[in-house]
Amino acid sequence: MKTITKICCIGAGYVGGPTMSVIANKCPEIQVTVVDINKDRIDQWNTENLDTLPIYEPGLKEIVAESRGKNLFFSTDVDTAIDEAQMIFISVNTPTKTYGKGKGQAADLKYIELCARNIAKVAKDDKIVVEKSTLPVRTAQAIQNILENTGNDVHFEILSNPEFLAEGTAIEDLLHADRVLIGGNDTPSGQEAKDALSAVYEHWLPKERILQTNVWSSELSKLVANAFLAQRVSSINTISALCEKTDANVQEISRAIGFDSRIGPKFLNASVGFGGSCFQKDILNLVYIARSYGLNEVADYWEQVIIANDYQKRRFAGKIISTLYNTVSGKKIVLYGWAFKKDTNDTRESPAIAIADALLEEHAELLVYDPKVKEDRIYADLDYLGTRSPEENRRLLKVTSDPIVATKEAHAIALLTEWDEFTAYDWQKIYDQMLKPAFVFDGRRILDTALMNEIGFNYYKIGE
Repeated sequence: MKTITKICCIGAGYVGGPTMSVIANKCPEIQVTVVDINKDRIDQWNTENLDTLPIYEPGLKEIVAESRGKNLFFSTDVDTAIDEAQMIFISVNTPTKTYGKGKGQAADLKYIELCARNIAKVAKDDKIVVEKSTLPVRTAQAIQNILENTGNDVHFEILSNPEFLAEGTAIEDLLHADRVLIGGNDTPSGQEAKDALSAVYEHWLPKERILQTNVWSSELSKLVANAFLAQRVSSINTISALCEKTDANVQEISRAIGFDSRIGPKFLNASVGFGGSCFQKDILNLVYIARSYGLNEVADYWEQVIIANDYQKRRFAGKIISTLYNTVSGKKIVLYGWAFKKDTNDTRESPAIAIADALLEEHAELLVYDPKVKEDRIYADLDYLGTRSPEENRRLLKVTSDPIVATKEAHAIALLTEWDEFTAYDWQKIYDQMLKPAFVFDGRRILDTALMNEIGFNYYKIGE
C-alpha cells in the first residue's frame, strides 16, 4: 500500500483549515500544506496572534499552535504544493448557482473545475485527488474526466471523502468522528487509494468507523445526511407553530417523542430556523438532482424542508411586527446574535439575516450584537441581499460591541443565536433601561420563562 508522506489541501476555509490541522496534529510524519490564492486568509492562518485565525472553532488554535511550522504549513504557492504532494484534497467553495441552468438549486462547480485543471497542468507523477468540498453527485466523475484528458501520462485516483463537521464542534467532530466515508473506484488502484486515505485516519480513529463505498454512495450520503438532519429541524419547527395556537409546549413534545428510541432526542430543538453553509445548499442540490432525473415527487418532498424553514423565519419576524402594534417603523430593536449558531463566526444562511431584512423593510432601527461576528461581515451579509442600498443598511442598522448599553430605551430584544453569554446577562438591569412595555422575543428558547415574566418583560418564546 502507498504510504503518504506529503498532503496538500487546496482551500483554507471552514473545512480545509480545521481538517488539515487535525491530520497534521495526529500524523506527525506527514507534511501537510494548506494552500489558497487568498493571501489575506493565508496571512491570517500564519498570524502570531492565534486569537485572530480566520475561523473561530473551540480547540482549533491550540491544535494549530502545536503543529504549525513543524509539519503544518499555510501558503499561497499552490503549484509547488500540488507538485510535491502524493495526496491532494480539494476543499474550495461550492456555492449554489446564482445564474443560468440550475440557478438557485444546483451547485456552482467552477472553483472545483479550476482546481482540477490546475492539478492536471502541474502534476508530473501519480496523485490521489480527494474531493472534500460539499459536492453534488457525479462531481468525482467530472474531476476524473478533466484529469484524464490532459495528456501528461499521469494516473489520478479520485476519492470522495465528504465532511460531516458541525460548526462550533468541528474539532471534536474530527477527533471523535462517528464515521469517515471514503468513496472510490473498485479497481485495484482505486482500492489502494482508498486504503491509503484510510491509513491516514487510522492514526486516531478505529478502523471500523472508516467506511469504504463506491463514489456515488459516498457523494450522495453527504447530501442525504444533511437533508435528514434539516428535515428534523423543520419538522419540529412546524409543530412549534401549532403549539403557539394551542396550549401545547414544544419542549415537552420534543422530550416526549425524543424518548422513543426510534426517533431519539437530537435535532429536535425548535428555533427560529436552521442556517449554515450546508443544510440549505445540500437539500437544494438533492432537489436539483431528483428533478434532473424526472423524480418530481422526490424533489417536492425535500423542497418542503426549505419552504418550512423559510416560513419559520418569516413567522418570527411577523410575530415581532404584530406584537409591537403592527408597526416597527422608527422603533429601536436590539438583535442578540448574528452567527447561524453559537461557537462559530460563520453567518452563511443565518436566520438573523432574513429577520433583520424583514424588520428593515418595515423601517425598524436595529442594533446588532454578536460576540464573534465582525461588523463588516454583518453589513456584507445584508448588502448581498440587494434589498436596499448599502447606505440605507448602514443608516438603519448599527453594530454594537456593548450588548447591555445597546438596550437603553429599546422597544424590544430578539435573541437569534444561542450564545451562552446571553443567559448570564443581568436581565433586570436590561428591563429597567428599556422602554415599557419591554418585549423580548426568544428565537432560541434559551431564557427562563418564569424569570422573564417575573421581571416584567412581555416575553415570547418560540413554541409556547
